[in-house]
Amino acid sequence: MRKLVFIQTVLALFIVLPAFSQSDSITNPLDVVDTLNQDFGMFSKDEILNLTLRFNITQYSRKKPKDEYLDALLTYHINDKDSINKEVRLKSRGEMRNGYCDFPPIRLNFKKTEFQKTDLNKIEKLKMVTHCQYGNEEYLFKEFLIYKLYNVLTDTSFRVRLVKVEYINTYKISKPINTYAFFIEPVEMLAERINASEVNSTNLTQKHIFPHMMDRMAIFNYMIGNTDWSVPNQHNCKILSSLNFSTSALGMVVPYDFDYSGLVDADYAVPYEPLGLSSVRERRYVGICRTEDVFTRALNEFADKKEAFYKVINEFPLLDDKEKLRMIHYLDSFYEGFDKRNSVVNSILSGCSSF
Repeated sequence: MRKLVFIQTVLALFIVLPAFSQSDSITNPLDVVDTLNQDFGMFSKDEILNLTLRFNITQYSRKKPKDEYLDALLTYHINDKDSINKEVRLKSRGEMRNGYCDFPPIRLNFKKTEFQKTDLNKIEKLKMVTHCQYGNEEYLFKEFLIYKLYNVLTDTSFRVRLVKVEYINTYKISKPINTYAFFIEPVEMLAERINASEVNSTNLTQKHIFPHMMDRMAIFNYMIGNTDWSVPNQHNCKILSSLNFSTSALGMVVPYDFDYSGLVDADYAVPYEPLGLSSVRERRYVGICRTEDVFTRALNEFADKKEAFYKVINEFPLLDDKEKLRMIHYLDSFYEGFDKRNSVVNSILSGCSSF
């Protein structure tokens, strides 16, 4: 009897654990041969990726480890029949969200992991923006859309990819968590895509950025009601140096992390206290000062892209219609300043700094 129980136990282990025994298991290896050395299209496609992520969720939620990695198994579901398993490591990231959220954002580490796709092989670490509280994906969708809005303005922007995730707790048997998240393009991939290199200096000012790029980013953040950024310490923005203009001393700036914006209006978001704003829904321009003519020309780009902005929001299928309308109304309040008195320029001039 004991021998029979032992045999049954061993067989059960082989049934349950094969996904954890290989770092590159393919459900149908014959289908992979034709796709060797091809791009996966991680940040060049818009289709929602289907993933399963298995790790100790209990430990992650309790400790929210920012310094210690946890082992995990990531499964890409290519289609209904084929999937790819990859052993990865993960830890939490972020500042406010790491302390406030039940499920803080994730940093995935793919180091020493080989994929069958050339673009994925370039990724060592990947930022994954997750839901903050269980059952509430509203903020996540809104922040995802803000990245897509900035993509409308310029290719010098972080691309994002929406994913549908099944989280499975390896610590204890429990009901899987099915929700959404999105990946942010690594800065190394962005730099390669736009032929640039990352600048790690933290003593730069807005004067060290190409003026039209600096103004575009500052106006965009003004439009979405975001003051949670700073060039000198590269807070929520990255500085890159263009290899196309190797003699130029000016850099390019790319924003990220928009959860503190008025357009998202997260319940935990508060305005930067020294600005004296009543809420994150109140706009304040925190960019460098230019002349009225310069700002007027810069704003023409935003006038031209208005319909494209609204289309991004209205055609996104996963956000509630009421929340879409709320986002549109907030953008309307920005575009109302494009009047005969040039009110939007006057508002910008009243908040800008000379640095």
